[in-house]
Amino acid sequence: MAKQSIKARQRKREKMVAHYADKRKALKAAGDYAALDLLPKNASPVRLHNRCQLTGRGKGYMRHFGISRIMFRDMALNGLIPGVRKASW
Repeated sequence: MAKQSIKARQRKREKMVAHYADKRKALKAAGDYAALDLLPKNASPVRLHNRCQLTGRGKGYMRHFGISRIMFRDMALNGLIPGVRKASW
């Protein structure tokens, strides 16, 4: 599991991106790049990182499910993900 501080930092960035989204869009449309520079750095969506919703793991993220490969495997083997089962041939 990721450290609690890492997960909290990510949540803080997500909130800030959502808060400033409309303002960023308006400033970009107007071409006011000087005002864009004055916004907080964490308000930029580029600074977000895909993380597992359950554990906060940053690597091995499966975008379609929103979880890491490890949690996906555990959940699939326990039958918690509909339509997914272990392959055998």
